[in-house]
Amino acid sequence: MIALNPATRHKTCAVKVRNVTVGGGAPVVVQSMTNTDTADVEKTFAQVKALFLAGSEIIRITVNTDEAAKGTIALRDRLEKEGLDVPLAGCFHYNGHKLLADYPDLCAALDKYRINPGNVGFGQKRDRQFESMIEKAVQYDKAVRIGVNWGSLDTDLSTRLMDENAKRTNPGSADEIMRETLVQSALINAEKAEKIGLGRGRIILSAKVSRVQDLIAVYRELARRSDYALHLGLTEAGMGSKGIVATALAEGILLNEGIGDTIRASLTPEPGGDRVLEVKVCQEILQALGLRSFTPEVSACPGCGRTTSTVFQELAQQIQRYLDVSMPVWKTRYPGVETLKVAVMGCIVNGPGESKQADIGISLPGTGESPVAPVFIDGQKAHTLRGDNIAGDFQTLVENYIRGRFGESEDKTQSRAV
Repeated sequence: MIALNPATRHKTCAVKVRNVTVGGGAPVVVQSMTNTDTADVEKTFAQVKALFLAGSEIIRITVNTDEAAKGTIALRDRLEKEGLDVPLAGCFHYNGHKLLADYPDLCAALDKYRINPGNVGFGQKRDRQFESMIEKAVQYDKAVRIGVNWGSLDTDLSTRLMDENAKRTNPGSADEIMRETLVQSALINAEKAEKIGLGRGRIILSAKVSRVQDLIAVYRELARRSDYALHLGLTEAGMGSKGIVATALAEGILLNEGIGDTIRASLTPEPGGDRVLEVKVCQEILQALGLRSFTPEVSACPGCGRTTSTVFQELAQQIQRYLDVSMPVWKTRYPGVETLKVAVMGCIVNGPGESKQADIGISLPGTGESPVAPVFIDGQKAHTLRGDNIAGDFQTLVENYIRGRFGESEDKTQSRAV
C-alpha cells in the first residue's frame, strides 16, 4: 500500500560523493547527465556549469575514450579554477577498467564511478575487469554506482534464471524473470564489490527500466532485500510530456513510499533543447511530494468561463518569472524563501479560499465581478487592489512580504555590522 504521507524513509547506508551525502536519511539528491562529447572540454564545462547552477547536485559524464578521459581531467581543473565544487560521476561501459588503469588522474578527478555489470566484459574477463574497477575505487576512496539496465542484462544470470523458471510447475512470466534478474544482478555485484574491499557506505545501486510498473516493482524488491543507497531513474523515459509524466509517476510513487536516495529524469531533449529541464523536473517532483523545497510555489487556477480575461494568467506568469529570476540572490539573502507559497486566482468561486491557504495570495475579478482584487496575507485579508496596476501593486506586496518574513537574518547581520 502506498503511504500517503511517509514519516520515515527506507533506511539505507550513507554514501559520500565529494561534498554530497546520498542515503542515510539525507535529503534526496538531484542528479543529471551531460550529452556533450566529454573530449570537448569547453562544451562539457558549459553544460556542467549550467546543470550545476540549475540545481543538479551530482553530474554524470561519459568516459568512453582516451580523449574523454583526458577531457575529464581537464574538466576537473577548469571547474576548480572557476570555484565550482561539482561532484562528477564517470559513466563507464566496456573499457572502463582500461581507462582507469591508464589514467591515474582520471581516477582522482571523478567522485563516483558508474559501472554497469552487463557491460563490464564477457566470459572470464568480466570478473577480472569488474574487480580492477572496484580496486581503483577502493584505492582512491571513491563511491561506485552499480547500475544494471534491462537493455544490457547479465546474459549468464538471465539464462540461468529462465532455465530455472522453465522447470517450475507454475513458471513466472518473462517480465517477472527480467525483473528478478535485475534485482539479483545488482545485489550479487554489490556483494562482489564488498568482498573486493569496497565498503557498503561507498555503494549506490540502480536498476534502470523504461516501464513505470517495472521500475516500481524492481525498486520495492531492492529496498526489501538490502540497505544500499538507491538511485531512481526511468531509463529512456521519452520526450516532452510523455517522459515527464512517466518519470513523475514512477519516481513519485517510490519516493512517496520512502524509497530512493537520489533521482534523475532521463528525458530525451528536443534538438537544441535545454538539458536543464531534467533538473527542473526532479526538483518539482521532490517539491510536489513535500520532500524538499527549491523555489517558491505559485498556485494559479486553470481558468474557466468565469475568467475570460487573461489577467490572472499573465500575473501568474509574471510572478513565477520574477521568483525564478530572483532565487539565485534570495537563496543567500533570504534563508527559507524557497518555502514561500503564492496564490494567483481568477474569480470569486475559489479565489479567496485558495488565497487564504497561501502565504500571500490574490483573488482577481472574474467576468462580471466587481473590479477589485482582495489580497490575503497569512490567511487574513490585508489589502484590496484596484485600478490598472494591480499586477505591479501585488508584486510590490510580495517583495515586501519576503523582506519582512525572510529578511530577519539579513537585518540582524547588517545591525551587527553597524
